[in-house]
Amino acid sequence: MRILLLLTGIMCGGHAMVCRAASPVLTHVHPAAVARGEVTEVRLVGTFDPWPCRVWVDGPGVEFVAGEAAGVFTVRTAADAPVGPRLMRAYNAEGASIPIALVVADSPQILEVEPNTDFRHPQVLSSSTVTINGRHEKPDDVDSFAVELAAGQSLVAWVEAYVLAAGFDSMLRVVDAAGVTLAFNHDAKTLDPFLVFTAPRDGRYVIQTMGHAYPASTDVRFAGGETCVYRLHVSTGPVVRNTWPLAVTAGASATVDLEGWNLTTRRLDISAGLPPGGPAIVSDVPEYVETPEAGVMTLPFGVSGRMEISGGSDRYVFEAVKDRVLELSVTARRHGSEMDPWLKILDAEGRELAVNDDDGGSIEPRLVWTVPADGRYTAMVGDVTQRAGAEFFYRLQVTPVRPSVTAVVAIHAVTVVPGKSVEYKVVVTRGPGFTAALTVAALGLPNGVTAAAVDVPEAGGEVTLVLAAGHDAAAASAPIRLVVREVDGGKEQAATYAMATVSENNGVPQGYQQLLIGSTDQLWLTVTPPPPPPPAEAPAEAPVVPAP
Repeated sequence: MRILLLLTGIMCGGHAMVCRAASPVLTHVHPAAVARGEVTEVRLVGTFDPWPCRVWVDGPGVEFVAGEAAGVFTVRTAADAPVGPRLMRAYNAEGASIPIALVVADSPQILEVEPNTDFRHPQVLSSSTVTINGRHEKPDDVDSFAVELAAGQSLVAWVEAYVLAAGFDSMLRVVDAAGVTLAFNHDAKTLDPFLVFTAPRDGRYVIQTMGHAYPASTDVRFAGGETCVYRLHVSTGPVVRNTWPLAVTAGASATVDLEGWNLTTRRLDISAGLPPGGPAIVSDVPEYVETPEAGVMTLPFGVSGRMEISGGSDRYVFEAVKDRVLELSVTARRHGSEMDPWLKILDAEGRELAVNDDDGGSIEPRLVWTVPADGRYTAMVGDVTQRAGAEFFYRLQVTPVRPSVTAVVAIHAVTVVPGKSVEYKVVVTRGPGFTAALTVAALGLPNGVTAAAVDVPEAGGEVTLVLAAGHDAAAASAPIRLVVREVDGGKEQAATYAMATVSENNGVPQGYQQLLIGSTDQLWLTVTPPPPPPPAEAPAEAPVVPAP
């Protein structure tokens, strides 16, 4: 009998303990997008034992149905499903995976088909405006796609891989029928590539994707494997990069110019509001366009500008009062600009008071600065590479820091056993001037689980919320939210878990600074079912006594 116990459980103090299942591990999904109104087979990358597990998707219209093979699902997407990136998790009775992005698209999606490594034998695209969902299956994999272009026709192509937390740093190139490289790009807004190619003559051209491992390793081969998923967008139709100006004031009646490629319309009337998902920013401060006669700016303000002289800089004078806390920021790459901006603050005599290049690991500058005395100051913007031109544009925003509070958590999910409790720690940060009394509370808890609200110290800091499951709490696995709530008025700010992180290891970039969805307030709580009782041991057999 003891041999049988060792085969079915783990011996602990002479008793067998039944092994519980593990929560799913999910890292990627392929394809990374599903189209509205279609049924799509997808494969999850990770560990799913036992199978099947279930999949949660943030928002309506997307249903995952488990197949027979582990990790394979049929996805039914409603025709009216909201378009855009969603969060999804795999989960079971023991817990949930980290959330990752799944895209709901409003246009048909096609799959990359192997073999297509050789540029002489590419996958032929039936349209020159299409999105391909692909994966580099093995090391040294290159994916090739052929399109027919007319002389003078412009092709815009870009890859989403880094923003999907893919395991490779993507590159993109266009070659001709002889394999000669005609266009190439490695990094654009992020580590993902973007290129524009104008065909010199009628003919077939081949777009190729490939990339090295990310995070970088000593292996110089092109990367491949389950995590090397990507979306390749190809278009000979209109592609809007940005509006000019880059931002408009909410409620303003105006027109903006469209900048991009293959545009049939170059001006947009926004009197009736901006179209959803458009490239322009809707701002809550007055917006201006850089002019030599700008004069003294009045706080708060935003301004769209361009670097027109190599090695030059743009200056904006503003008045401020002593002890006022200001936030100054410059954005560029996120708008599609080639600019790598820096930001300085000068006093009336031209002395440098503060400077920033990259804030918090980003490639865009930001300063939170306390005004030392009443007077005039200058916000100065330039490019690190000292380059200039039409592609080097930016937006500067200068505003007083508004009293605010933020709340973050370091873990995305917790598990509790009936009759026990679990701690969820929330770090609350009060911005300058924010003094309201606060509590931290949990929302959406399943039946049988309670959590008493906890007061936040005046200085902010770490707050521990205790989630207690009653002895009769039913098994559950579902999203919850933690919120910071103002005692007076009840205004709430959700605690968020950051999925986008960036760091370095011996100078090698790690993590992902920008994802399709960088953070979430959809946390997760699992109430596990009670463990099954251990199998009973058979009574010991009476010893056999030999006959005298």
